[in-house]
Amino acid sequence: MTIAVDFDGTIVTHAYPAIGKPIPFAIDTLKKLQQEDHHQIILWSVREGELLDAAVEYCASRGLEFYAVNSNYPEEKPEDRANRKITADLYIDDRNLGGLPDWGVIYQMIHSGKHDKPVPQDNNAYDEETPKKKLFFWQK
Repeated sequence: MTIAVDFDGTIVTHAYPAIGKPIPFAIDTLKKLQQEDHHQIILWSVREGELLDAAVEYCASRGLEFYAVNSNYPEEKPEDRANRKITADLYIDDRNLGGLPDWGVIYQMIHSGKHDKPVPQDNNAYDEETPKKKLFFWQK
């Protein structure tokens, strides 16, 4: 499976244009998905130029090498694409609906093949006492 992963807010905390603090288990999980499950990991980031190079080097210095960076495959040239959209089977990004799950949850979802299921929620998230304004979906 091809997995596109964001950098800022997903692998490291938000500090753009600087590199933030490591998010626990992000790099270890991605390495495990590559090595044990043989997934192709693409770095998919708004970073460009030197800022992108710094992100790639940050990951490489921690043992995470990407199949491709901001492209669908290693040899792809920017002019070969009509836009920056990456073709992947799965996208991991802190800006997705519901936010970024814990990296342990991410690993279990991908490793088990249940990545198309909703992220497990707190059992009390939809009880009668929860104010409606805090919920995105509310049904009685």
